[in-house]
Amino acid sequence: MLILKMTLVVLAAVIIMSFYFEISIKKSVIFALLYQGLSIIVDYIAYISNNTIISKAGEVQKGYALEGSLVVIFSKITVFLCILLLKKYFGKKSTETLPDKIWGRFLFFPVFTIITIIAMIMTFQYTKNEVQANVLYFISLGLAVMNIFVYFLINDIVTSEAKLHEKEILGLQFKNQIDMYRSISENYEIQKKKSHEFKNHILCIESLLKAHEYDKASKYVRNISNTFIGEKNVINTNHVIINAILNTKYQEAISKNIVFVFKVNDLSKIVIEDEDLVVILANLLNNAIEACEKCEEKKTIKLKFVIEENLIVLSVKNTCSNPIIYSDNEIKTSKKDEPEMHGIGIKNIIQIVEKYNGEYVIKNEDNEFSFSIIIPL
Repeated sequence: MLILKMTLVVLAAVIIMSFYFEISIKKSVIFALLYQGLSIIVDYIAYISNNTIISKAGEVQKGYALEGSLVVIFSKITVFLCILLLKKYFGKKSTETLPDKIWGRFLFFPVFTIITIIAMIMTFQYTKNEVQANVLYFISLGLAVMNIFVYFLINDIVTSEAKLHEKEILGLQFKNQIDMYRSISENYEIQKKKSHEFKNHILCIESLLKAHEYDKASKYVRNISNTFIGEKNVINTNHVIINAILNTKYQEAISKNIVFVFKVNDLSKIVIEDEDLVVILANLLNNAIEACEKCEEKKTIKLKFVIEENLIVLSVKNTCSNPIIYSDNEIKTSKKDEPEMHGIGIKNIIQIVEKYNGEYVIKNEDNEFSFSIIIPL
């Protein structure tokens, strides 16, 4: 009979997990068996503890059967706490899981409930009538229900915040993409205009040479050469999006008297999606340019973006005048505009790096800030 009951419980759990939580049958069976095994172990420990430590030769159990119910509630809350801890340390990480601080605060509820129920069981023998026993029972039951309610309440709040954060991320990605496409479009129009004017430059040079005005022709060539050199794409990675971003930011840095040193190679086989590349490069280089603008002396940006040993290596280093404050996976920026976007750029980068199973290192030493990323190819 007991085996049949346990089988029905496991079967019911499998059905619920399969249809409600949309978990595969195989995983549902494994989780159901693990839950049942954990419940049996905790129930056994609670029963042994109650008989050997708390109860006195079963005197109270003979008077009121509710003490057994308290033990059951105690064991179920203990199982609940075990599941929470297993989920915390072995579950998949996502933006919807509770942060460490909230986990620490929430775990107070099940721990407090367990301690309270233990105290109730230990003092159960002093109850004078069944009414008092019922009061203790309903208090313990209420505490158990409160734990479940508080967990789902906090989880819903965190989920809502995660969705709001995701919306902010999408908004920032959209803004970065619009800015980048606008820059690409402007560069294209400038190049188109220069190409149209190139014929006129050739005709002018030809006229000067025919008139033997060699000095004027030489001066004219130098002038237009400086113009073309300042506008041509100096960075080529064999990747259209990366080229557009790096060359745009390179020109922006040069125009602000920032030394831009770079090392790149063939990035045509990169596995990162275009929209993610825009977020990573735009945020890193925007932050680097902003930091360099505040430097009074040395203004330098060093970029390394290569594929080597089947790894994507991206590193951006820049000089900075003030120490960068980094805590809780967030850089405390000094931006005065759009305060609601503070730190989101760096968080987006970290989220994308984790999306591709990569690693990152943030350093700030000797007035130089660096953000390095390694992603497997």
